[in-house]
Amino acid sequence: MSISRIAVSDAAAALLVQLRESHGQPLMFHQSGGCCDGSAPMCFTQGTFITGPSDVLLGRLEPGTPEPVPVWISQAQFQYWSHTHITIDVAPGRGAGFSIEGPTGQRFIIRSRLFTDEETEALAPVTTG
Repeated sequence: MSISRIAVSDAAAALLVQLRESHGQPLMFHQSGGCCDGSAPMCFTQGTFITGPSDVLLGRLEPGTPEPVPVWISQAQFQYWSHTHITIDVAPGRGAGFSIEGPTGQRFIIRSRLFTDEETEALAPVTTG
């Protein structure tokens, strides 16, 4: 049994499809570490944000875009979030400064819950950048 670390709400999936269509490029997320924009999931077109060896791939979302949307987090942030299942959702408001959903009037947010003991035992290892 393989347990996913990441999921996407229907509303966030719809926004991702819209952003993919309007930008014409594959998308990605990076969970920020709380600097300028707090701790927010930041959405970029792939190649705009460069991941490095200290970034961890949480998983790939399947929101209905032509390709999966990878979700990355820094190794330091992963230490805090490693025990949680993360769902990317949306809420009304202005997006994070560098995240591409800013002009839509919506912002990506994180909803999380702790993994159960059984889920923790079944978690697949993560991949680093």
